[in-house]
Amino acid sequence: MQAEDDIKGFCQDQISHFKVPRYIEFVEEFPMTVTGKIQKFKMSEAMLEKLGRAG
Repeated sequence: MQAEDDIKGFCQDQISHFKVPRYIEFVEEFPMTVTGKIQKFKMSEAMLEKLGRAG
């Protein structure tokens, strides 16, 4: 996808090569707690499931 390539290209010029993300997922909204914080562990679990990997 073009947007993913653009993001990776931008990152390569800005940060170290090992910090450039391998996978990029665009979502409509983030999983949130009732207090409005993003639940990062749920995002990680969803990507691991999508990629077929064990955590």
